[in-house]
Amino acid sequence: GRQEQTLKTDQDNGMLLELGNGQSAEEARQALLPLARRINAALESCGFPRCPGNIMAENPACCLSLEEWRQRFARWVDQGAPEHLLDASIFFDLRALHGDPRPAEELRAWLGAHVPANERFLHQMAENALRMRPPLTWLDNIAVSRGGEHPHTINLKRQCSTPFVDGARIYALAAGIDETNTVRRLRAVAGSGRLPQEEVEGWAASWTYLQSLRMQLHQRQQARGEPLSNHINPDQLNALDQRLLKEVLHQVRRLQTRLALDYAT
Repeated sequence: GRQEQTLKTDQDNGMLLELGNGQSAEEARQALLPLARRINAALESCGFPRCPGNIMAENPACCLSLEEWRQRFARWVDQGAPEHLLDASIFFDLRALHGDPRPAEELRAWLGAHVPANERFLHQMAENALRMRPPLTWLDNIAVSRGGEHPHTINLKRQCSTPFVDGARIYALAAGIDETNTVRRLRAVAGSGRLPQEEVEGWAASWTYLQSLRMQLHQRQQARGEPLSNHINPDQLNALDQRLLKEVLHQVRRLQTRLALDYAT
């Protein structure tokens, strides 16, 4: 949805049903679910694993009419339960991949008008995003894991990239901006005057560097025949990349500080 895919990914997709004259949503759903199953199976055969959370078009809960999607999104925004925040972080990055894009654009326009009117939901999303802090020690060193499956590493996606993605999504939703790409979201928010341009460019550069670092990691793992992961040992980076990675983590901290001031209670 954000056009930021790396080599390590799984499926996240759905269907927005256009109803014919007199056709119910359930009738359209039953007619199209077999096609959705074939597409999900084909993607899996091409190397895109199925979503562990079943966020795929073959799931009837992800194969809805425009009105059903609106009702579902409204429930998430207006009720704001913990599971709704996780769903919102996936589905609110939607973009049309195939077919008439206008229904998806209409849904995004509705979302852009509905979310900014609900400050409580924005605060909840911010508080949820701030739970993942950058891995820095009080001495300003990179804090690596001490054990587990990936000892002496940090997770480039969960600990480094995700805070930028979450922050950009919250600011874009608050401003009613319909971009989904992280860098374009941040720059659009800066263009609206809601964020300082200089800070945004630092975050955008950090995000771009992280994506490059993740892709290089995946390529090395693939070349060695290893399972792909986002875990990297900072000590195995060259001196320049170590300094750049630490600066990226400082940028994460700056973004989260601003997010906490603007939205966290």
